[in-house]
Amino acid sequence: MRKVINVFRNDSREDFQCFGCSPYNERGLQLSFFESDGEVVAEWSPKRDFEGYTNVLHGGIQATLLDEIASWVVYTQCDTAGVTSGMNIRYKKPVYINGGVVKIKGRVESRTERKAIIKCELLNEKGQVCSNADVEYFLFPDKIAREKYHYPGKEAFFEMEEI
Repeated sequence: MRKVINVFRNDSREDFQCFGCSPYNERGLQLSFFESDGEVVAEWSPKRDFEGYTNVLHGGIQATLLDEIASWVVYTQCDTAGVTSGMNIRYKKPVYINGGVVKIKGRVESRTERKAIIKCELLNEKGQVCSNADVEYFLFPDKIAREKYHYPGKEAFFEMEEI
């Protein structure tokens, strides 16, 4: 397992406030990511600020967690940037605010030149799937990803490996 570097965090712009991954957004999720065998993983502790029903994580926050992991799968596995074009989410079990750390996982299910389907899961501390999603991503051509969305290339997301 290797840590995924948040290259956007190092951006010189003072306004990096991504709700999902910015460490500077005090109201956000502040996710960080790891990669292993083509799968991207994050762990997160639910907070009462994100509650729907009493002691239950809001479904919209669950969808956001699944969508955010999908974007990091695109960055690190598809070697481009993109945007969510669709999402089919299934809620299977409640995620309890006091239930401990949750794990969010994602991997490429299928890919064409301009589209990727990312399979994502949100698991509770016991390893039970609480929600899952197929997230459809529109993939940008390399030139657009780099020029318009500041995509630095897949290699920028990982430390150099020793030879």
